[in-house]
Amino acid sequence: MEISASPRQLSRTLLLPVATLLAVSACEDAPDPGDVGNGSDGEPPVASVPSPSGATILDLLQRGETVIGIQSGEHTAEQGSAILQAQDADFVFYSLESGPWDMDALEAYRAGMEEGIQTSGGELAALPILLRIPPIRDLGEEEARARVREGLERGVAGIVYPHVMSREEAEIAGDALGGGDRVNVLLIEDPEVVERAGEIVTAPGAGVIIPAPGDLGRAFDGDEEATEEAIQRVLAVCLEHGVPCGITAGVDDIGERIEQGFRFFIVRDPEAVEVGLAAAGR
Repeated sequence: MEISASPRQLSRTLLLPVATLLAVSACEDAPDPGDVGNGSDGEPPVASVPSPSGATILDLLQRGETVIGIQSGEHTAEQGSAILQAQDADFVFYSLESGPWDMDALEAYRAGMEEGIQTSGGELAALPILLRIPPIRDLGEEEARARVREGLERGVAGIVYPHVMSREEAEIAGDALGGGDRVNVLLIEDPEVVERAGEIVTAPGAGVIIPAPGDLGRAFDGDEEATEEAIQRVLAVCLEHGVPCGITAGVDDIGERIEQGFRFFIVRDPEAVEVGLAAAGR
């Protein structure tokens, strides 16, 4: 990735205290590693490492801006350093939904970022990490809360919850983050959940909702029309309730998705970040 740092990125502090996730979504900031309680005394854990928070992401969303993050690439220190070249991205999407739950690799990735900053002489800035954990339905509530807590302790700025199946799971996701300036992202990836998207969108703590094209497409056996219809139904519910809706996108379609009303993106190509920001007027 050979994108040079922009003034906007160099001025990042990511330390704004945001008590409300979005004024438009009756839920604090919850989704994505927030101040997670330990389930007993309700006190948020103290992060074991300093890190940027999700405050700037939430601030952008609250102002109605478009937010664009980039996929992490390989979970290595070298890639952690290299990802800094995507300095116009708002966050890094780091997935541990499948495979080993390797927190040491996450730590190495973050360390690679820190080394990259030092090597650049301060010309590059850290990117907040949003961590995707396995589905709550697979982990169970207690283990899901433990994974969220561990991610926060490792310094992630938010949590991405895949395959959210019910309002109850959405409430667990929000409660696990406990408020603060963390980002909460809920993925709708199953056709039966599309039918009751309103329950997910209006759940306390719901921050960003993403109808995921990949898993929905597989669920609809590759039927592109049915998949797009499901995506648009979720988008319509989000727009109705004033909750940011996200999606994966690329260079060729990110502009169109912005016009449709999507405001939160996960992309693979750094060029898509630039194209999206230009289309959004940022």
